[in-house]
Amino acid sequence: MLARLFLKPAGKSEAQLRKGYGVLCGAVGVGLNLLLFCGKLAAGLASGSIAVVADAVNNLSDAGSSVVTLLGFHLAEQKPDHHHPFGHGRMEYLSGLVVSMLILLMGFELAQSSVEKILHPVPANAGWQVTAMLCAAILVKLYMAFYNRRAGRRIGSTAMEAAALDSLGDCAATAVVLAASLVERYTDLILDGWGGLLVALFILWSGVQAVRTTIDPLLGTPPSAEFVEEIRSLVLSHQPILGVHDLIVHDYGPGRRMISLHAEVPAGGELTELHNRIDHVERELRERLGCEAVIHMDPVCTDDGVTQETRRRVEALIRCIDGGITIHDFRVIPRKDHAHLVFDAAVPFDFRLTDQEVEEKIQNAVQVLDSGFQAKVRVERSYT
Repeated sequence: MLARLFLKPAGKSEAQLRKGYGVLCGAVGVGLNLLLFCGKLAAGLASGSIAVVADAVNNLSDAGSSVVTLLGFHLAEQKPDHHHPFGHGRMEYLSGLVVSMLILLMGFELAQSSVEKILHPVPANAGWQVTAMLCAAILVKLYMAFYNRRAGRRIGSTAMEAAALDSLGDCAATAVVLAASLVERYTDLILDGWGGLLVALFILWSGVQAVRTTIDPLLGTPPSAEFVEEIRSLVLSHQPILGVHDLIVHDYGPGRRMISLHAEVPAGGELTELHNRIDHVERELRERLGCEAVIHMDPVCTDDGVTQETRRRVEALIRCIDGGITIHDFRVIPRKDHAHLVFDAAVPFDFRLTDQEVEEKIQNAVQVLDSGFQAKVRVERSYT
């Protein structure tokens, strides 16, 4: 409803919608968190509850986090310049990281205050006004969690996913404060400090999760299997491309991805025609997936039955070593008294063998296959 009212999505580009959703959700987050802060602070001061005051300060930090998120979306939408030719998209990741650090800092501060209250307990006077305020806060935070998650998935924003996770943690934290206040009202147990400590632990947990969510794109993560398959399907749909390998996706922020890959083409094809086909594929990747693409052509023999049969036999041997190894750029180079089998072997990053062990096992297997063969193998790690 808010998107239809304020964004008017019809006819807008993906970049415009992305910025619009970020600004809208950030503004709503600032407003609602400030309201919750004022209400909880008034209730906490009136009742003398450290847990309620701590929950109020947590909402104030959330309001500050929403301001940081707004700033991050604004900076991320700046156009590329000569200092940052790939754009400023990673500012969104940085803003999410700042949000995460603020959450952790507030968690430590609240934990310290709660421990002091546990060591020096003072009964709180939590009336029905406090109970009503906490129940309303839980409902508001649930709403914020759902709209942040839905909008974050709509535009693929890790910062908004982190905000949604933080809101869910706030729901749980406020529920703990509510339970502690009800137990304290009807029994002689003073649980205010313990409730504040549990709030702090919830905040610290959500902060750690948010750090993991936002720091991974900054360090560099592999593309999703769905995105890799989308690229492969698009490239292989063009004749005469026979295979795809060495795919690398560079992420410079949401909507700013660059890819490079090797495409296998027939060695006997006409060079100018092949180049034109590759240019067409690069344009289609840019138009359909929004990625700048660089494609390297690898010529492969398609009319040499001996080479193709040798490759099939070598692939069967390598599968016996480990099914996770794949080969590409396979060539047979004849020599006077033997033949060189030249190819690359791709292994996963968490592979059980070292590169040298993989190379030795492949060379030994090729020797067993035919003593006249010598394998020249380059072991590499897959980036997808």
